[in-house]
Amino acid sequence: MKLVSTLALAGALAMTTTPAHADGHGDHSDTAEAPADGVPGPEQDPYIWLEEARSDEALEWVENENELTLAKMEADPRFEQLKSEALAIFDSEDRIPYVSFRPDGLYNFWQDKENPKGLLRRTTLESYQTDEPEWEIILDVDALAAAEGKEWVYKGSTCLPPALNMCMIALSDGGEDATIMREFNTATKQFVEGGFALEEKSQGSVQWIDKDTLLVGRDFGEGTLTESEYPFTSRVWKRGTDIADAEEIFRGEADDVWAGASLLRDNTGTVHARTAFRGVSFHESEYFVQKDGEWVKLDIPKKASPYGIVDGHLLYSTDVDWETDGQTFPADSLIAVDLEEWKADPNGAAKTLVWAPAERQTKRGGAITGNALFVTMLDNVVGKVLQFNFADGEWVSEQVELPDNATLGIATASDETDQIMFTVTDFLNPTTLYYSDGSGAPQVLKTSPSRFDKTGMSVEQFEATSADGTKIPYFVVKPKGMEMDGSTPVLMSGYGGFQIPRLPGYMGSTGKLWLEKGGAYVLANLRGGGEFGPNWHQTAIRENKQRTWDDFIAVGQDLVDKGITSPEHLGIQGGSQGGLLVGTAITQRPDLFNAAIVAIPLFDMLRYHLIGRGASWIGEYGDPRIEEQRKWIEGYSPYQKIVEGVDYPTPFLWASTADDRTHPAHARKGAAKLKELGQPYYYFEDMTGGHSGGVDNEQRAKLQALQYVYLMQQLMDNAASDGE
Repeated sequence: MKLVSTLALAGALAMTTTPAHADGHGDHSDTAEAPADGVPGPEQDPYIWLEEARSDEALEWVENENELTLAKMEADPRFEQLKSEALAIFDSEDRIPYVSFRPDGLYNFWQDKENPKGLLRRTTLESYQTDEPEWEIILDVDALAAAEGKEWVYKGSTCLPPALNMCMIALSDGGEDATIMREFNTATKQFVEGGFALEEKSQGSVQWIDKDTLLVGRDFGEGTLTESEYPFTSRVWKRGTDIADAEEIFRGEADDVWAGASLLRDNTGTVHARTAFRGVSFHESEYFVQKDGEWVKLDIPKKASPYGIVDGHLLYSTDVDWETDGQTFPADSLIAVDLEEWKADPNGAAKTLVWAPAERQTKRGGAITGNALFVTMLDNVVGKVLQFNFADGEWVSEQVELPDNATLGIATASDETDQIMFTVTDFLNPTTLYYSDGSGAPQVLKTSPSRFDKTGMSVEQFEATSADGTKIPYFVVKPKGMEMDGSTPVLMSGYGGFQIPRLPGYMGSTGKLWLEKGGAYVLANLRGGGEFGPNWHQTAIRENKQRTWDDFIAVGQDLVDKGITSPEHLGIQGGSQGGLLVGTAITQRPDLFNAAIVAIPLFDMLRYHLIGRGASWIGEYGDPRIEEQRKWIEGYSPYQKIVEGVDYPTPFLWASTADDRTHPAHARKGAAKLKELGQPYYYFEDMTGGHSGGVDNEQRAKLQALQYVYLMQQLMDNAASDGE
């Protein structure tokens, strides 16, 4: 990892969970006595049995629901056309093959119709700069899966710097977050016989200490997982020994969300310290550094974290105002300490401001090259990239010369040199890849082809006023010939959680399958997300989570008020936290929407802490076992808000059986509740793929076609017939 951050560690240490066991169906009873902790049990909830992801009974229910939905959607004459159009985009050979820099070449992971599970391959920079690079195959995942009879999904690798040819490859069977890990040598292009191997699937992390030693955080058996089913111990594993005998060097607490040790490396691969953290909530961590054999707690805010090593300095990032040494560093700023001074006295090193955000600015991500730090940022939801260096005793920055009014990202950066690549994208223009070797401004290296005809289309930004008066920005992508008479079918999307921003980006399949067909697309920038920095997120969590739902509804109402659309033509879409968002919208304002795609959602928020990895998100939503916090959640939990006598828009709920993160139970139970009440709905469950996808392109295209046929039926066909 080039950067050490809370989010990076969270991703690295993500751990699967086992869904709560259902004792049986139970009888629905409005008068059943609630459990002592207020969390519904089998007597209050007749669908807890659907929380078992792969029970025979649950899978039979899924198969029946899939058959009903596919019979309806696949019979639509538009289905095959939409699927074909989506598959052509996903399988296209002319898309940009994104790469990462390594000393022995540029590495790419590639999937197409001949290689649905994918190829890990490499090329040279010289070859990559041509229109048709020559690729050397390093690992064929399809061949491996066929040989072993597994549905392997490649989940990346962790390699020993600086050579980066000794790697631990992560593989998931069917797309779960949980993986096995095996040692692989990219020089020989072979798994290492008798090498390091972790064949029991688990969430967790590994890092190379040296060629014969790993630092491992995983499920080591009883007493090593938190309530959230994440690891909270780390071990040093020597080659040739059993992992069960590896020395434990750090242990958090069982009531942490997660915990583990890590290595603080610079861009040369030199280890400067062993660090560790305890995630005391999803958004709060305590950090430690090992000094003289003891773990020393770092005196930093719980919403601050180490960021990386640049020019002989350790950088910190903070999501809150940080008062220290007689000065205050604003939330979202970068702070530096001299690395050698910090190693001598971790809590006494003098701190210096590197960067602080102006109003409506926030940093996003960053990368460290051989000689500089690059940070992407948002300025009123418009992208910029800054380059930072420490020169003549002070931190200096300059803006990288990239196009204005676009979403900018760092695609890859070299540890050894100043080579770096950037992505530039927006709603209507294909992504462009820029490259610089550090000697001048970045130049265009590759451009994605257009996937739809944008002629006559345009983008506008508006603001809606939320319930408490806050202005909520949103983008409208208008199709050709759109009239402001309320007749345009609109697909509105949002997220509003976990400080994750939703930004303009090229809409290849949406452009082809929706915009070209006359639909408009709306992206709402909701509180709870990360579009305007930490405060934009923190103002809409826990007791204030309703603000996110209010923001989304306000945007929907504003679309109607402006004549952009009308309720019969307005559909909404969201996944994961976004699925919860859509669930709250249709239960709080069922009159405002006529379609709702509820994807891989959270839905039953009174039991979410028992399902998938829900317990880890208590810092975002609250704990339903605590009466005061349960009241926050009861106010919006969609599963409980589906009641008799309300005419809800017909939703399309979909999930993945292999999703060990949010878990398919939420979508299943939502569909079952709607069915019980005689409400129309559609349900589909993909049997592979997991929370983050991982399905092959054929299945991805099928899912796209199902959703857009549904939208056309609800917002074009049904709305038209209703108006006749």
